[in-house]
Amino acid sequence: MTVGCNSFLTLMSLSSLALCAHSLTPVAFYNSPSKVAAPPSSSSSSLFMSDWSSFSALDDDDDLDMTFDTREYAKEEDSQELKAEVGSSLDPPSIDNDAEPISVPAGSQLALDEETVLGVLSACREEIGTMFGYSAENRGVGITGGVDFVEMDGPTVVLRLKGRFWHQRTTVLDRVANYLQQRIPEIIDVTVEDEWQLTDEANEAF
Repeated sequence: MTVGCNSFLTLMSLSSLALCAHSLTPVAFYNSPSKVAAPPSSSSSSLFMSDWSSFSALDDDDDLDMTFDTREYAKEEDSQELKAEVGSSLDPPSIDNDAEPISVPAGSQLALDEETVLGVLSACREEIGTMFGYSAENRGVGITGGVDFVEMDGPTVVLRLKGRFWHQRTTVLDRVANYLQQRIPEIIDVTVEDEWQLTDEANEAF
């Protein structure tokens, strides 16, 4: 009786182990793929590859050629003699298409032609000369700017601003435009040949 009972228990234990093994096998088979890293696909590896073939050099040659004014100037509170001494070492702004000044009061009715514009512009350089670098005293404190006639486009006068101004360059243009239009009323507009000439960057380049 004892032998039969032990045999029965042994058979039961073996059956239980077999059932457990049978039940665990699919679980291990199901979980095993999640532990194996998938090989990288060809599409994902392309994200890390670049031969820079789509890039081109930036055209910054104009910026590289630009020179900025780093000279030392006199201070505003310095004497006129010192300002003139410093300024005399600097060349005044060149004047393109210079002419004899035509000095007339505001409200005059001068004719609109190139010769008259050149003459009135020449007088303008003298009468509002504190804005420009035509005098040694002004150049001594860093005012090296000048104004040139470029062309006439119908009733529009086109100018060029160059050098360094203390005033905003838009203010300089407005003052010159007002001077011309008050003496040649047929002038409809006064502008610059290049809008960049009205920028702060242009004020530091020479």
